[in-house]
Amino acid sequence: MPPTSPPVEPPGDDTLDLRVDDLVALIAAGEPPRSPDGRPGDGDLLDSVADWGPTITPFGTFQLVPVRLERDLPLLTRWMNDPAVAAFWELAGPETVTAAHLRTQLDGDGRSVPCLGVLDDVPVSYFEIYRADLDPLARHYPARPHDTGIHLLVGGVADRGRGIGTALLHAVAELVLDHRPRCARVVAEPDIRNTPSVSAFLSAGFRYAAEVDLPDKRAALMIRDRTLRHSL
Repeated sequence: MPPTSPPVEPPGDDTLDLRVDDLVALIAAGEPPRSPDGRPGDGDLLDSVADWGPTITPFGTFQLVPVRLERDLPLLTRWMNDPAVAAFWELAGPETVTAAHLRTQLDGDGRSVPCLGVLDDVPVSYFEIYRADLDPLARHYPARPHDTGIHLLVGGVADRGRGIGTALLHAVAELVLDHRPRCARVVAEPDIRNTPSVSAFLSAGFRYAAEVDLPDKRAALMIRDRTLRHSL
């Protein structure tokens, strides 16, 4: 019998039931920030992920490095074709499949930034840092302004199951809270069937807030609160 789902947090004074279509229209009305090469950048929407810098983890020095398609596509395609990854990301196939997924973000307005997670100068993971309050996810939970979401995959089989995922999730959540002062919560929505992922989020200080039905999966809504960061 499945566990009873905890209730989604009720709206309060500090919550906002965001209408994504309205927010998209507001963003579209202005010129999105642009990177030096002319592409839409992340400066206004995610506070310049590229400038967040390194942080220390139990496994070494970690840094988020925004994806460059010409450099990173072969590696990311290989990771996406790992059966354990493909089961949940559903991006197995030739490079064109992964490239299309990345270009949606790289050519967008900066609300989602794809990054390599680099540990001691070696890429070991892939992250997507995104504005959850500007994402379709906001239709499925009581989003707050500047909620920041995380997607993660750990690339190498040898790096799974030994705590690296937990350490990296904790590091990235701290980076978000350090560099995005307007963000009160870091959120994630792993597939409820992906028990290692859910467990890693819990171990990284996220709480299990609810189960939510998304268009492509039933997800565990995980939340890490700024107000609790120093008590974890």
